[in-house]
Amino acid sequence: MSLNNPPMTPAQESKRNFLKYILSGGLVALTGSILYPIFAYLRPPKQREVVVSSVKAGKLSEIEKESGQIIKFGNKPVILIRTASGDLRAFDATCTHLDCTVQFRKDMGMIWCACHNGKYDLSGRNVAGPPPRPLDEYRVVVQGEEVFVSKKL
Repeated sequence: MSLNNPPMTPAQESKRNFLKYILSGGLVALTGSILYPIFAYLRPPKQREVVVSSVKAGKLSEIEKESGQIIKFGNKPVILIRTASGDLRAFDATCTHLDCTVQFRKDMGMIWCACHNGKYDLSGRNVAGPPPRPLDEYRVVVQGEEVFVSKKL
């Protein structure tokens, strides 16, 4: 033993351990108070789904044959398709594979997902690629010149 460091008594050792716990706890609290706001900022807030029963998609004369357009149905995108024969069909525009937004491809005559080359026919059935199930179908109602899209019951 050296003269510079005399042995500690049990009371001194207890005080030292207490100070170690207090300082360690303070350091953990400081780190948490810095990191928590950063992670809370980076995580997007949860949005409640808007309850919508029907939306106006536009005028029938404005929707070309063999075309598709994305419309908002509350918080979700819906794809409205007008076929070559003039039929209107609407489907959930979110791919059933990885939630990418699908689009209508006139050159293929299909609904296509660019993420992993998923393909759906104009009835919403998955026909190629990784999508595991068909697109959810919506009901299309034409009243006069107005086109409305609503959830199927």
